[in-house]
Amino acid sequence: MYQSKIPCFAAIGAALLAAGLAAGNALAADKYPTKPIRFIVPFPPGGGTDIVARVIAQRMIETLGQQVVVDNRGGAGGTIGAEIAARAVPDGYTLIHVSGSYAVNPSLYKLPYDPVNGVTPIALVAQGAFVMALHPAVPATNVKEFIALARAKPGALNFASTGVGGITHLATELFRMMAGVNITHIPYKGTGPALTDLLGGQVQILFGSAPSTVPHVRTGKLRGLGVTTPKRIAALPGMPTISEAGVPGYEVVLWYGVLGPKGLPKDIVARWNSEVNRIVQTQEMKERFAQEGIEAAPGTPEHFAQFLKRDIEKWMKVVKDANVKAQ
Repeated sequence: MYQSKIPCFAAIGAALLAAGLAAGNALAADKYPTKPIRFIVPFPPGGGTDIVARVIAQRMIETLGQQVVVDNRGGAGGTIGAEIAARAVPDGYTLIHVSGSYAVNPSLYKLPYDPVNGVTPIALVAQGAFVMALHPAVPATNVKEFIALARAKPGALNFASTGVGGITHLATELFRMMAGVNITHIPYKGTGPALTDLLGGQVQILFGSAPSTVPHVRTGKLRGLGVTTPKRIAALPGMPTISEAGVPGYEVVLWYGVLGPKGLPKDIVARWNSEVNRIVQTQEMKERFAQEGIEAAPGTPEHFAQFLKRDIEKWMKVVKDANVKAQ
């Protein structure tokens, strides 16, 4: 009779422990944050992911009353920074700001983390376009002229990317396949270095994020030929989409979002999601995003999780068709 009660005592003990842990997590979430928050950007400074992350971080500092420190951890297409975030203690003090490249990596690498089930989706921040940008010395003023030039000189034109298998690489590979051109890939370790060499004329073309390329297109340092989204963008209203300019059906949407490690307390997820949604929908941010060629994409953590799964499936097909291999 005594022995038969042992499981009951064990069950009660386990229940009390679970309740205690839950109460502890709730208490921690109520006091959150009590120290600076590490906000990882898995690319070098200067690219679109970094630009948007710094805007969000500054606004979150004002909201949370604690520093949100941007920590650039570039390399391996963003997987180095993503692994750091995925393996972090799930207490809300290490989060990561990712871009569309995050959805590409599962097709290219044997990841040391689960990109869907091993993280906590928090908020989709914004969506926007890549700009097909040329160095002004290239004798092409529109997409059709560029295609004709590339066909006339197979392999002679070099395109930059943020790294093998990165979103800019695959956006260009998709263009290459759909336009039927042979252009040579020159990978870099992020948008910043790629953009520097494009401005210097070491490479001829880059499908660059709108936040990083629009300012140079406006000043004439780069020549923009088209945007990758299905509709034109407010930042460059006179620039056609690549689909309407010569490659029908071509479409790539750039996105940015915030993730945390698996097991992040729901209260912390809800707070970040609510604040990010509020921030991106302020008139100030709408105007700023519009100037940079992106627009707010508010939604729930569940919506972001579904969005992420769909994007991973899309890029798996492109990687396979283009026979892209990670270095």
